[in-house]
Amino acid sequence: MARAVPLSPDDPALGLYQVLRDDGSIDAERDPNLDEATLRSMYRHMLRIRLIDERMLMRQRQGKVGFYGASTGQEATPIVTGHCLREEDWVFPALREASIMLVRGFSLESWLAQIYGNAGDVMKGRMQPMHMAARAVNQVSWSSCLGPQLPQAVGCAWAMKIKKQPGIAVTFTGDGATSEPDFHAAMNFAGVYSPPVVIICQNNHWAISVPSSQQTASKTFAVKAYAYGIPGIRVDGNDALALHAVINQACERARRGEGPTFIESVTYRIGAHSSSDDPTLYRSEDEVEAWRRRDPIARFDAYMRGRGLVDDTTRSALEAELTEEILAAIRRVETLPMPERDTLFDDVFAKRPWHLEEQAEELQMHPEAPKH
Repeated sequence: MARAVPLSPDDPALGLYQVLRDDGSIDAERDPNLDEATLRSMYRHMLRIRLIDERMLMRQRQGKVGFYGASTGQEATPIVTGHCLREEDWVFPALREASIMLVRGFSLESWLAQIYGNAGDVMKGRMQPMHMAARAVNQVSWSSCLGPQLPQAVGCAWAMKIKKQPGIAVTFTGDGATSEPDFHAAMNFAGVYSPPVVIICQNNHWAISVPSSQQTASKTFAVKAYAYGIPGIRVDGNDALALHAVINQACERARRGEGPTFIESVTYRIGAHSSSDDPTLYRSEDEVEAWRRRDPIARFDAYMRGRGLVDDTTRSALEAELTEEILAAIRRVETLPMPERDTLFDDVFAKRPWHLEEQAEELQMHPEAPKH
């Protein structure tokens, strides 16, 4: 009977790569030496998405939007990833990576309009809330049945490789979706064809109500990469500097034509899975509180203060500025009408065929429903 080959305890797929300690102090030997502009931008975007999440959860509770999925406690991974990407790169997200679009310059109003599904939504209200996507920033909508985004990303990367086009694909999964067949298909395909793709697993310990301990018997999720011939690395997902070092290295490796990387970002979902979930039914408050003490924004804030880049005054001013920006955008978005009904026939074909023209003409013969 074959025996598993034991891995070294310091193997990157078994360890946990860190730069920042819990108190915000730094391991100088691992410092990625990011410039101040990048540090300030990462800090701003992490704080911004947390404030957005707080406001939109309130809007959902008020009945103004139907669904919202916050990224509270997981802000670092998507925000840092956004800072490692180039314009030509593609993103295939899961539930908690929509903020990458904002990092890449997508309009906050259009981003919020997607949640409302109104006329400001570039997808014309056709997708469920929180399923943002836009060709302008090369981000593809995710499927609520998580998993399909993984082979899609690998296929996209392979197409760019075949066509000798610049760019890489970055895709995300949670710990739960590693149990889906799509995960294994994507990993196998990536290992065999070596496309320029980075696959990031946000291990937040809970697939809705199922703990990560029930997803796998492997010591880590990162170690799964070796079965497919892919490098795997495990990184502290609440450490912005460690994430930047690991994700940027994986992206650059893909750009050089050296193939895929699988990253396990170890983090925690502090809030509910979504606005439809009550996490108190399946996990303890003691567990949540332990992870709250490792909050990625608080840790990065401590580091920024140690660098002299943030203090109480600048933090308060930034929060006030961002809050006003968010509230102003929400106010404008909430005044927008629903998409015009004749947009129903748009974007189906490059040129509208005769049968859709007939249907569109027939629709115009019927009065519109009263607008409330």
